[in-house]
Amino acid sequence: MLVNGELRTSIWTDDDHQVWIIDQRWLPHEVVFTELTSLDDFYNSIKDMWVRGAPLIGVTAAFGIAKYMEINNSDNGISQAYAQLMKARPTAVNLRTGLDFICTRLKECREGDRVRVGFEAAVEFRLIEIGISEAIGRNGAQMIGAMYREKKRPINILTHCNAGWLATVDWGTATAPMYWAAQSDIPIHVYVDETRPRNQGAQSTAWELGQNNISHELIVDNAGGHLMQHGMVDMVIVGSDRTTASGDVCNKIGTYLKALAAKDNGVPFYVALPTTTIDWNIDDGIKQIEIENRSEDEIHFIQGLNANGKISSVRISPSSTRAINPAFDVTPSRLISKLITNKGVFSADSISLQKINSNLSEKM
Repeated sequence: MLVNGELRTSIWTDDDHQVWIIDQRWLPHEVVFTELTSLDDFYNSIKDMWVRGAPLIGVTAAFGIAKYMEINNSDNGISQAYAQLMKARPTAVNLRTGLDFICTRLKECREGDRVRVGFEAAVEFRLIEIGISEAIGRNGAQMIGAMYREKKRPINILTHCNAGWLATVDWGTATAPMYWAAQSDIPIHVYVDETRPRNQGAQSTAWELGQNNISHELIVDNAGGHLMQHGMVDMVIVGSDRTTASGDVCNKIGTYLKALAAKDNGVPFYVALPTTTIDWNIDDGIKQIEIENRSEDEIHFIQGLNANGKISSVRISPSSTRAINPAFDVTPSRLISKLITNKGVFSADSISLQKINSNLSEKM
């Protein structure tokens, strides 16, 4: 996607095995490219959200293992790196997927080949994720196009958090259908939730949509239901950090409330996700998915530009007040209209999802 008119991805490497990311801590006010050089860099970039989004977390972890092979290419080194990176964030299944992908390759080759094989595997995994996002975009754009042909006017889409190309490598998950629709001359307008407490919608989604000339407006998190009541939203598209085998979806906190509002107002609620995000080992998202609880400071403090044009942080709550900060919630499958995946569009239930393993998809 475009950054200041130039094609960029969220993570990349070069022939010298330098690994670079768009450091999302500073968006939208500054575009900072940060090189990750040590295992601690990769761990901190995931844990402290220099990179965000399940697919990008998986790719970053894969590069972290590859980079660590320059320091310790032994079997013990692989195990140490795997264990450290797995602790970075517990909710997204893609972290484990990326680590398993590269570690399987590394354990199959000689120690002396592990730097080369590690980077080849990480680059391959990165390209796989780009292909997955492209496929999600194509499948979702068909649904937007069908609604456009029916309504014969621009389609209004509500999204929550950042499930854009910044959260993957390119294209995104929830935003991929939007980008594909726009490139197919299907007019759309996107309502972007601010997404408290870290404001990924305001800081990331709004920024990337603006960079790529997609019509959009920022709204506060609690405005979505109001817009739906007044017929201003045609569909909701969100992403997923983990999806159960029964179709429950774990996504950024606040997603569940959007799904309830959509159900009450007859608005289709779609979840766009790579099939790698499906955890086939669990079927009850509310009971079985570990929800990450993050620092209460993310609620107490907010970052932005001050009057002097400098990025700063200010406290918005009383100093004596405590906060709890669950990062995700679970939307039960009964509230989900369809799952838009790289392998097709599926109903959110175990029978439909089993078709993924048979390379079958429902008719849209």
